Order: sequence, then structure tokens, then C-alpha cells
Amino acid sequence: MKIGFIGAGNMAGAIIGGLVKQGFNPQDIFASNRNQEKLNNLKDSFGIQICENNQDLIAQADAIVLSVKPQGMKVLCEDIKASVQKHNNLVISIAAGLEISCIEQWLGGNIAMIRCMPNTPSLVQTGASGLFANIQTNQTQKDFAQQLFDAVGISVWVDSEYDIHAVTAISGSAPAYYFLFMQAMMQAGVKQGLTEQAARDLTVQSALGAAKMMKASDESAESLRKKVTSPGGTTQQAILSFEKNQLLDIVEQAMQACADKSVELSKVLAK
Repeated sequence: MKIGFIGAGNMAGAIIGGLVKQGFNPQDIFASNRNQEKLNNLKDSFGIQICENNQDLIAQADAIVLSVKPQGMKVLCEDIKASVQKHNNLVISIAAGLEISCIEQWLGGNIAMIRCMPNTPSLVQTGASGLFANIQTNQTQKDFAQQLFDAVGISVWVDSEYDIHAVTAISGSAPAYYFLFMQAMMQAGVKQGLTEQAARDLTVQSALGAAKMMKASDESAESLRKKVTSPGGTTQQAILSFEKNQLLDIVEQAMQACADKSVELSKVLAK
């Protein structure tokens, strides 16, 4: 299948780079964008084809990825509606908060469509994406979408579009959680006498190591934690402090607040 990207920002660039790295033919990848410089950079970097307008892209691509900001989606859909109806493309949206029913209505209805919630580590091919397809989408199209997002990390299908709100809370926004936790660790390390660089290097490597250990293991997070928490030892003192300050409850409340905001935004953007 040939794939076209309407919008050539960081996320589109990350997916394109991942596809090319995975062996996808760059001549089967198209991009359009109002910023010609961004298009030229993508062409120079990956050898893809660039289009002067959205209609040319839609005429050549089997699937199109809408990678514009949610606030600009309605105007975009009005511009491409006739072309999408004519060429019957698979439409993939990576716009946060916008439900399939909204975009499908703006595009004239009766189209195969997939909604994706990616996250920023896709920029370094370690992304985590949630996917949901409408009933018009066939298995071949679903398989292609999964190939697309697996090229920049992993992808997980959800049974209900409402579950995308939970995906937003657990992976879409999650990089910020980890950055905040690492920020706190680095600041504490400096207060305890380490240089900023040493605190940064040790924190980042520890986060990377913990993630790799869990990815390589079938054990639960709790089990792995207990293995490095010796009774009466230093780690246990830190864990007891976290528990005393109700860290698990804090995380649960924060993720619920994130999901609730996602629901709120979807209602606002639908207007």
C-alpha cells in the first residue's frame, strides 16, 4: 500500500523515518504540508515523494495519515472531503481528542478509518500507540496500520474508542510522567552531593535499565521490585517512604485526571 501524510511535523517525520528504516519503499510514501521547507527536509532525509497539494496526495495514496493539529482538522476535512470520497482511501488520524465519528462526518461519511494515539518516543523508534478502527475498516487495512506504527515502536488495539482515553493516560502522556520523576531524582542527587551531569547520567541509565529488565521478563513489576528490595536495606527505606506518602494513589489520581481531561477535550473539539 502507498501511504500519504497530510502534515509534516515531528510525528509524521518519526513515522516516515521508521518506515524507511524498516525497509518500506520511500517512493511509496507521500507528504504534503504548507511549509515547503519541512517537505524538502523529509525528501532530502528519506527520499520520499512530496506533493504540492492534498488532492494530489490523496489521488496517489491508498492510506492517508492526518497529522495536523486537532483545531485545524475540520478545515482540512472540508478541503479534502471530495477527494477522499472519490478515491476511497483508508484514513488514519493521529489528532489527539478527536473521535472517529467527528472526522468521518466532516469527510462525508462511510469511510474506513483508524484512530491512533501515539506518543513522543516514536521520534526515537520506541513509541507506544493505541489503535481503534471503525466497522468499515477491513483486516488488511488494520494490518497495514499496525505495520505503520510498529515501525516506530509497538501498537496495541483497543476494543472501544472510549479506551483511547485510557491509552492517553497510560502512554500518550506518560513520557511527561517519567521526565518529572527523573527530574525529581536528579534534583535529589544534586542535593546529596552529585554533579548535575553525574545525577543525570545515573538517573537516565537506571530508567533505561529498569525498562529493559521488565521488557525482557514475564514477571510483574511488583515481583521485580521485590527482588531489588532487601528487607531492612537501603531500597526498602525508599519504598517505605513512597508508600507512606501514597505514591500509588498519587499516580492513579493523576492518570484519572489525564483521562478525564481527554474526555472533556473530545467533547469540546466535536463542536
